[in-house]
Amino acid sequence: MTATAPRLGTALVRLLLVTAALLGTLLAGAAPASAHAALTGSNPQDGAVVATAPKDVTLTFSEQVAMSADSIRVLDPSSKRIDTGEIRDLCSGSIVKYGVGLRSGLPEGTYTVAWHTVSADSHPIAGAFTFSIGAPSTTTVALPDQTAGGGPVGVLYGIARYLSYAGFTLLVGGGAFVLACWPRGAAVRPVQRLVVRGWLTLTAATLAMLLLRSPYTGSGELADVFDLGGLKAVLETKTGAALISRLMLLGAAALFVAVLFGAYTKRTDEKEKKDLTFGLAIGGSVVAAGIAGTWALAEHASTGLQPAVAMPVDILHLLAVATWLGGLTTLLVALYRAPRIERAAVERFSRLAFGSVIVLTATGIYQSWRQVGSWSALTGTAYGQLLLVKIGLVAVLVGIAWISRRWTQRLGDPTPHDPADDTADATAEPDSDETGDGAGDEAGDEDEAGERGAPAPARAKPALGTGTGDADGNGDTDGADGADGDTGAGAGDTETVPGAEPTEAPDEPSTTVDPERAAQLARQRTAVATATRKRDRDADPERAGLRRSVLTEAAIAVVLLAVTTVLTSTEPGRTEEEAGRAQSTSGSAAVPDRPVDIRLPFDTGGVDGNGTVRLSLDPGRTGANDLHIFVERPNGRLLDVPEIKVAFTLKEKNVGPLPVLPDRIQTGHWSATGVQIPMAGEWLIQVTVRTSDIDQTTIDKTVKIG
Repeated sequence: MTATAPRLGTALVRLLLVTAALLGTLLAGAAPASAHAALTGSNPQDGAVVATAPKDVTLTFSEQVAMSADSIRVLDPSSKRIDTGEIRDLCSGSIVKYGVGLRSGLPEGTYTVAWHTVSADSHPIAGAFTFSIGAPSTTTVALPDQTAGGGPVGVLYGIARYLSYAGFTLLVGGGAFVLACWPRGAAVRPVQRLVVRGWLTLTAATLAMLLLRSPYTGSGELADVFDLGGLKAVLETKTGAALISRLMLLGAAALFVAVLFGAYTKRTDEKEKKDLTFGLAIGGSVVAAGIAGTWALAEHASTGLQPAVAMPVDILHLLAVATWLGGLTTLLVALYRAPRIERAAVERFSRLAFGSVIVLTATGIYQSWRQVGSWSALTGTAYGQLLLVKIGLVAVLVGIAWISRRWTQRLGDPTPHDPADDTADATAEPDSDETGDGAGDEAGDEDEAGERGAPAPARAKPALGTGTGDADGNGDTDGADGADGDTGAGAGDTETVPGAEPTEAPDEPSTTVDPERAAQLARQRTAVATATRKRDRDADPERAGLRRSVLTEAAIAVVLLAVTTVLTSTEPGRTEEEAGRAQSTSGSAAVPDRPVDIRLPFDTGGVDGNGTVRLSLDPGRTGANDLHIFVERPNGRLLDVPEIKVAFTLKEKNVGPLPVLPDRIQTGHWSATGVQIPMAGEWLIQVTVRTSDIDQTTIDKTVKIG
């Protein structure tokens, strides 16, 4: 029983299912990922209660951001805008700070600060917080539930990003495979279609991203896709310039593709073809590096640590990925759709892929250090966890590539090149299961016979006379009809053979064949030869094994490309940790409402001098809080004491002690309202209990507030 490789239809279905699952899981089902920049501080702080109205509101970010006229909005309790609408750039050195002025004469109440902007790596970010003047109040401000860059527009933009990476991979990898590994593949129609579709995919995805960019970073409404004002604003940004540059470079890439699959395939002179190969390699490399640079210019590499080094490294990383995975896809198409591919071509790609993996590893190590920065960020942040998944997929891909290399070494020696294969490759019709691989060597020979107007006849019976035609029909017989198998008349005289019925010679020998019939016979012979070659090719166990391993590599490559797409839109681990430390230090971000409840035993040494103080601080965050103190005897009953005093101290910021004098509500119960906690941190709470005129003690405990 002969081994057969899986059919291409099944393979394509598998790849499409994997792609659909990845897009659904990674792009649509998950929440939008964080971006590079993060809010690290504000003034007033989140939840703060200030005695007088501030003159402005300022925001501090971890990285450079792009601000518009309405990037910072301040709303009063009735949801009316009370800022001046003029954004002020307060950046100084490495500090990224922007502010907006407030109108004078603001009344007491709770005010909402809503902000949205675009980080330097092209991702939108947004947020909101509140502060109060005098005392907190109710507010009617309703903020949108949709996260920045989310919703249907975010999903479409994410799909376009994925398709742009996929198109770039096919375009660059396919071209590199043809020039460096398999020059004869430039005449193979399936390979031509693959590279052209890569170009079309990248072009269409870039146009889609350009149109979706305005609603993606702004309103989030799909109807704003064709807003000319928004499109004009996008073109003035760094991301818009990168997308326009990519479209211009794709025009040069179209010329490259046209020459590669046109003039290049027609060159027969070895020297001319070598010179054209060199020119295409140089020109194609420049165009590919330029297209890769449009990603480096607008995303993570362009901001943060060492951008001058990170951008060239990012370009090399993208080119290595495209050469490896795009070449792998082209090899898969060649194994399934081309009549034959030489062992030498597969071996050349194996060496090219090995070099790409080395570049990929070196650049990936640098990028990982730059974007992650610590072992804790590698395991404790979303970026680090995705990076671990990507590393695992690359390791699996390399392992399967090693298996493919073993199959390549077991392939038979390459056969001499037949020029008829070039014609067969160029005219192959891949949409047919039986004839989709084009004609082979036999078909080429028979096509030549058809062009001469004398199709090769079937085996003929011996002539009755002594004619010039031989028994196998390869002699100088005239008028043989190969389809019907009838023997034509010979050129010599005939003589009667004993036992044979005499035949009547025709009045006039037939010397012509119907051209339509000849063409039909030629197509039939081509189909038969093609089916035979395909059966022989698919029955080769080494080739079938190579097909299966390359198909597995391609499926994993689809997963790897999806993970990479999500990774590029995720906040790097280094930035996430730095933003977290900055927020912890400044206290700009308060935790959700969580009352602070502590119990402190005391003993003043006098009569009724021991017991427990139970303290409650609600909501236990920055801003105004309600303080309740209960003094209990050892048996749990309330104890009436002459005086209770409380003080709050934040030692790491040299704040305090901030004294609080609670009021006696009833026996054993003391209370204070509006207790201000100015910032988050580890606060030392000191409680002084006096049980008589001379007996008192101070007890304390450190708790985290905010």
